[in-house]
Amino acid sequence: MKKGFHAVALRDGQVFGKLTTLDAAAVAQWCRSLHASAVGIDAPCCWSLSGHARPCESQLASEGIHTFATPSRAVGERHTFYGWMRKGDALYRRITHHYPLFDGTLPTFRPVSFETFPHAVGCALAGTILSGKRKRIDRRRLLRETGLPTTSLTNIDQIDAALCAVTARYLLAGKVDMYGNLKEGFIVVPKIERSPRKPGSIFFEGINGKPLAQEPIV
Repeated sequence: MKKGFHAVALRDGQVFGKLTTLDAAAVAQWCRSLHASAVGIDAPCCWSLSGHARPCESQLASEGIHTFATPSRAVGERHTFYGWMRKGDALYRRITHHYPLFDGTLPTFRPVSFETFPHAVGCALAGTILSGKRKRIDRRRLLRETGLPTTSLTNIDQIDAALCAVTARYLLAGKVDMYGNLKEGFIVVPKIERSPRKPGSIFFEGINGKPLAQEPIV
């Protein structure tokens, strides 16, 4: 993970802060300094116990949303490709001292950390399977449709971080779908209610309607 960690914090529907760093400890300290309520992380929260795709990854794939299969810890620690997963693992080990990992129970009580996946978040917000080829355009548009200004998000890493921060808002409001199990981790995505008056439009009552504390995402 040569690019390091990219974090975005939201408050009252606005980008409240951003951080780019190579240091997992710095991310954890940043979240604490902002008194964050929920921390969403775009990396596996658990290694595979079987050596094959985790249940959360298989369940997403059955809906047409594909991601990299997380290997066993032994394989993940041996191969260069999985360096980004090792970085994520290091971050969880830092974060969960102060933000316990989401255990699948709703409503959840802050502070909490959880695994999410920007492509799945985008598909949930759009109500359809999106093409990865258009991710910069589609994901920025979807953020704007949630009411979040995007002019300060200057690259795809910050856009993805903001998508996961939006997911934190949904989690704190108890409006999420979750994939997986407690043993090998949950992937959390927004649960979208569509307005019956405008087919396809997103209905945000209970989320945008009241301010929440900061929700950083890495």
